[in-house]
Amino acid sequence: MNTSNQHQPVPDEIASPQAKLVYLSLRVGGQARATDLQRTLGLSKLTLFAVLESLTAKDLVRRTEGGYVCR
Repeated sequence: MNTSNQHQPVPDEIASPQAKLVYLSLRVGGQARATDLQRTLGLSKLTLFAVLESLTAKDLVRRTEGGYVCR
């Protein structure tokens, strides 16, 4: 088990609880598709895509061929 990701704080520029949830899910779980995040976190598509767009704009998350991943 990789414990290095478990002790890293959430970046200060992430303010919303939903964004923190998405960020931490990607940080701990690694790459995930939007549908997987939606199912796991119980967020609506509208909310999830707005959060992913925000995290991507802040250069904290990037989109890959297989989904989204933390930078």
